[in-house]
Amino acid sequence: MISVGIDVSKGKSTVCILKPYGEIMCSPFEMLHGEKELNALDDLLNKLDGEIRIVMEATGIYHLPILTFFHEKGYFVSVINPFAMKKYAKDNSIRGAKTDKLDSIMIANYGIEKWFKLQRYKGDEEIYAELKLLGRRYRHYMELHVKALQELTHILDYVMPGIKKMFNSWNEANGKDKLSDFVEQFWHFDLITAMSLEKFTEEYLDWAKEKKYHRSRSKAEAVYELASNGISTLSSGTPSTKMLVQEAISVLRTVDSSLFLILTRMQELAKTLPEYSTVREMGGVGDVLACRPAN
Repeated sequence: MISVGIDVSKGKSTVCILKPYGEIMCSPFEMLHGEKELNALDDLLNKLDGEIRIVMEATGIYHLPILTFFHEKGYFVSVINPFAMKKYAKDNSIRGAKTDKLDSIMIANYGIEKWFKLQRYKGDEEIYAELKLLGRRYRHYMELHVKALQELTHILDYVMPGIKKMFNSWNEANGKDKLSDFVEQFWHFDLITAMSLEKFTEEYLDWAKEKKYHRSRSKAEAVYELASNGISTLSSGTPSTKMLVQEAISVLRTVDSSLFLILTRMQELAKTLPEYSTVREMGGVGDVLACRPAN
């Protein structure tokens, strides 16, 4: 009797593996939603001796790539109603600080305690077939996204060290990428420091308005300070510098565009699943949030 509790988040999950009486076979660890890491978990589970059941909470759409992966592998996968998990936490006085690691332990414990009542996932064949295909493509493109973001981050470390921490990257909900949008226009610290603080702030606010981002004067000042104190190790005068930055942005955007299309279709399919309406009915959850977990 081995319960694998998976706490699903955006783009990654936290996994805990338990046996009865709270015996931890594998302490909570993070796993990205790519083929490589999911296959690594599959390899780990294949080495365990005992019946395995995988338990996860319905989270709109982000549990679907994991669900389809392990369902296709033949595992017993149970998708738990969020209300049931919430009640379980309350009944067992599981309160206080909420972390992904603690949630994965709680989900794994739920699997042990409810072992004989767990329902194996059985989806509509036509919908499941499409979800399975979309799940495969999602995992593939998520790996490409991680690599493309790493490439952009690598080149930015040469021309704008520290800038990645200043802006959010790709947003699954709307497909926008503030980091890429910013460095596409201001692709080197030299472009920023060539202006006065007042001039850059004006340029930044105009850019934010055009791209429909929050117009923050304090953000502009923080970026200017970073640029003024930063040390670029690749000159803006090097002919290939701008090209390298913009090519990295182009590759990342192409991948993210495909991911956005896949997630949009998964969202449409998720609305036909029973667990979607359950998540939608939870207090404070709207149409968009019903198809994504809390950040």
